[in-house]
Amino acid sequence: MKIRKNALAGIALAATAALSLAACGSGASTSGSTGADGKPAGEITVYNAQHESLTKEWVDAFTAETGIKVTLRQGDDTEMSNQIVQEGAASRADVFLTENSPAMAQVEYAGLFADVDKATVDQVPAEFRPSTNKWTGIAARSTVLVFDKAKLSQDKLPKSMLDLAKPEWKGKWAASPSGADFQAIVSALLELKGEAATEEWLKGMKENYKAYKGNSTAMKAVNAGEVDAALIYHYYYYGDQAKTGENSKNVTPFYFKNQDPGAFVSVSGGGVLKSSKNAAAAQAFLKFITGKKGQEVLQKGTSFEYAVGSGVPANDKLVPLPELQAPKVDPAKLNSAKVTELMTKAGLL
Repeated sequence: MKIRKNALAGIALAATAALSLAACGSGASTSGSTGADGKPAGEITVYNAQHESLTKEWVDAFTAETGIKVTLRQGDDTEMSNQIVQEGAASRADVFLTENSPAMAQVEYAGLFADVDKATVDQVPAEFRPSTNKWTGIAARSTVLVFDKAKLSQDKLPKSMLDLAKPEWKGKWAASPSGADFQAIVSALLELKGEAATEEWLKGMKENYKAYKGNSTAMKAVNAGEVDAALIYHYYYYGDQAKTGENSKNVTPFYFKNQDPGAFVSVSGGGVLKSSKNAAAAQAFLKFITGKKGQEVLQKGTSFEYAVGSGVPANDKLVPLPELQAPKVDPAKLNSAKVTELMTKAGLL
């Protein structure tokens, strides 16, 4: 998982990345072209904030099918979104992929996305894309509370994520507030409950939680008995279980369900930049990711993220998406700037 230390550090990282990429002037050309068969060809550059291994699987399959070369620039959600906004029309990015929605919304607010081709939009159900259709969902991850099975029984668990701000949870749960994952959860809370309720919850969180750097580290802390529970995304547990299970053998995930803010399903996004010099190939890449072959990479691979398009079901080890009973949140309305402001005010960043 990629970590953003705080809003100011994120801006600094973006500036640093901008200089770094500017120095990479010899990178792949994104000039557009069409093959002899009239289909998109040439090269594209993807600014990738998704897991590198997952996107590499998509890229390899796409290039094998189309012959289109893809160059990846890797960073985290906020770093890459700040980078694109800073570069504006001069950006070398043809496509932007993220782990969460707020970074996509930031680029959308800046007016830098082209419309997504209708054929691609039609591959993804409405609940997994923004109402504006300026970008689309490509995958999803669910909020869970992983807990120590030896310390907590089901009847002792909170009924709502909001309960974690109550005095009885003081010192008992962990989170990684500096990460884009957790801030996406707060963004959903803000959209669902409003500013006053979010501010109050963050104040309670500040009193009750233990900070760890990264969701994996937070889960390891629960597994080691340092803390009773941690608010993270589901795939950290399933990914560890699929390996040795050594960092999750003492924990199990709890799903809040009932449209609770803690049942939030975060949509990973993909969009094509207006400034793309090979828009046809960029649109083809986004269509491939959300198509059957691209979504089967999620279903059959080891990312344990949810497939969201083309009717492809989730990995059979996961709780099916309909059973999560997630609240309805328009990804286009997730406000990362306001979340940063509120979390900073609460002393969490």
